[in-house]
Amino acid sequence: MKKQSGIHYLREHRDAGSKSKLPLEVVRIRDTVTAGLCDLLQGAFDAVDDSLFELANNARSNNEQNRYFEAMREIRIKRRGIERQFQISVNELFDHPPRAGSAASAEPATEKATLDNLTLVQDDDLEEQVALNAMVTKSRAHFQGPLIQLQTRFSVIYPDASEDTPVNPLAPEHLCSAFVEATQALEIQIRERLIVLKQFDRYVVSNLGMLLDEANRILIQAGIIPNFRYHGKTNEKASAPSGETQSTPQTATQAADSSPENEALFEQIRQLLNRQRQVSGHHPRAADPNIHVVGGPELMHLLASLPQIPQDAPSGDLSDGKPLVLDLHQVVESLLRSTETSDGKKPALNEADEDLINLISMLFEFILDDYNLSAPIQVLISRLQIPMLKVVIKDKSFFSKAAHPARRLLNSLARAGIGWSESDEKTRDKLYNQIHTIVLRILEEFDGDISLFEQLGDEFEQFLARENRRASLVEQRTRESERGRIKSQKAQETVDKLLQEKLSQHTISDAVHDILANGWSRVMFLAYLRNDVENRWNSAVRVVDDLIWCLHPHLEDEARDQWVRVVPGLLKSLRAGLEEVSYNSSKLDGMMSDLKHELTEAFRTHALAEARETAKGPEPEQPPEPQHPSAIERQQELEDAAIAEFIEKVDAIDIGTWVEFGLVNGASFRCKLTAVIEEADCFVFVNRMGLKVIEKKRTELAHEMRRGRLTVLEQGALIDRALDAVVSTLKGKAAG
Repeated sequence: MKKQSGIHYLREHRDAGSKSKLPLEVVRIRDTVTAGLCDLLQGAFDAVDDSLFELANNARSNNEQNRYFEAMREIRIKRRGIERQFQISVNELFDHPPRAGSAASAEPATEKATLDNLTLVQDDDLEEQVALNAMVTKSRAHFQGPLIQLQTRFSVIYPDASEDTPVNPLAPEHLCSAFVEATQALEIQIRERLIVLKQFDRYVVSNLGMLLDEANRILIQAGIIPNFRYHGKTNEKASAPSGETQSTPQTATQAADSSPENEALFEQIRQLLNRQRQVSGHHPRAADPNIHVVGGPELMHLLASLPQIPQDAPSGDLSDGKPLVLDLHQVVESLLRSTETSDGKKPALNEADEDLINLISMLFEFILDDYNLSAPIQVLISRLQIPMLKVVIKDKSFFSKAAHPARRLLNSLARAGIGWSESDEKTRDKLYNQIHTIVLRILEEFDGDISLFEQLGDEFEQFLARENRRASLVEQRTRESERGRIKSQKAQETVDKLLQEKLSQHTISDAVHDILANGWSRVMFLAYLRNDVENRWNSAVRVVDDLIWCLHPHLEDEARDQWVRVVPGLLKSLRAGLEEVSYNSSKLDGMMSDLKHELTEAFRTHALAEARETAKGPEPEQPPEPQHPSAIERQQELEDAAIAEFIEKVDAIDIGTWVEFGLVNGASFRCKLTAVIEEADCFVFVNRMGLKVIEKKRTELAHEMRRGRLTVLEQGALIDRALDAVVSTLKGKAAG
């Protein structure tokens, strides 16, 4: 691989000097991180094996299939060596961490060399380098905060490190370089190499957050800069003390938080609410001398008196009972009526805060009516109305920032809960317990500090990453198993149908029937599975046709000459195929001898039989009777016409979409579409654990959808869908 800017190989930084004794904290981090990376790497290699197997199974030619199988074999042979080399390289990173200063100084020369020699870079190397750079860039952006904290702390405890030359053994570029260097021993082509990098990114790099957080925790416990925090995803200006300005530059995440689409949608909602006030003849409250406008810290202090923990869950299960339905506007109004102002004026909210309260009310009305959420998860989320009201009043960017911590957490909870069925046991389900714990912690711990939502959101995402990793492995194996099973079933059905059609048209002896139905059918089955229609399958079918043809009368000299030419090759093909499938191997010689004798007798006697048939003359053909469709066939035609539109809807369901099936007894269950096997026209669904739940034909799904027993669930962000619904509702009221 050519060296590109941004990636620096470990051997460039290895110090030839003697090893320095590492602090105990660094040794502890090294051992923890190395073990964690090795576990993640095993999952990545398992996924590579599954991916290559799937590609080989779906290959269009033998050469392509052999290529993937050879890559699988190469990776399996060298996998342990790669894992061992990667572990050694990671340990080397901790013993001799690369200095960022030296890397930065070397980079311009590397970049210049790359630009000057761009024509010398091979396409494969360039593709690999692009994938590697993208992996590093994404991980540095995603884990920016933990990486900066860790680099700052490592630079304190490593000798010869400073702010000008910081060190971080866990920097993504170093870990990725270590892995690429370890995989150089693989003799595979670029497509397979990119698959290896993709799975390394998916299973290792994407889960670095857990290891970075653990490393920071160890250093914090050791007293190394314990109070350092990096708020790369929060609004620094909002959290800064009055009179102070933040000099920290805005990160890419922050810039994406307040997207024009979100701001425009929120502004549209405010305009619609303002239009409603104008229609009702509302006058600005700030201009009324008899009204004391409550807002800002005063309103937050007032809301602090609202109880967050519901009183209707004495058993400790927040999902006991029905969803909590609150009229937030009425709740706040009752608080205002009980409030005494210092100037004796009537307390009232300002228009902006009132809009926010109305918006939160409409938001939770949508959530409580959202069919996509399972009932227990819906109940849990309904408990967050009061905390979310406090969040919105404190930080009004909730509706305009898609990545607001509280909004992101709500979306994550809803997205994770879409596949949770009411039939699942709450007491044993890890996902339900995790969501229940998060909601309970918000109710008990939220005191106005928005960072609680960010902390809980990060913990929940890490939990989901672990669960999804396990589920994806199970789902992959389920998918492969179902593809193999259904393909085998399709092959058997095709073979049985073809033999039945051919044998039903002719009279043959029991011995020949046994050879074809119980022996040669296995040869045809294997030929179909190998997906080699041009050679093996057609040859296997031709043997059946030739055998039946040779067992029947032939008077013409040309046909009899052809019989003489066909039979030797036919017997040879039959023996070779039956030996390959080990059909009755102990009696095969005797069976082939009997078959040869039967063919010979057929050749001798069929001429006389044919002559007799010719002497009788052909029987007059009877005109075919007119066929009239039966009542069942007419009903089927009507059914097919009725489900045509639902067939299109079924075909529009994408892989990974969650659906809900309703049963006749009123129960229901949720599952995810994991595979569409076109050869068998079959749709396979799995549960959250990746285990198969049900399989249906395309027409069966269309009938289920027509009867209302199949519902496709929406998987978009909950808050975004809720805001769209609010806009539609407000527009409807304005039009009315």
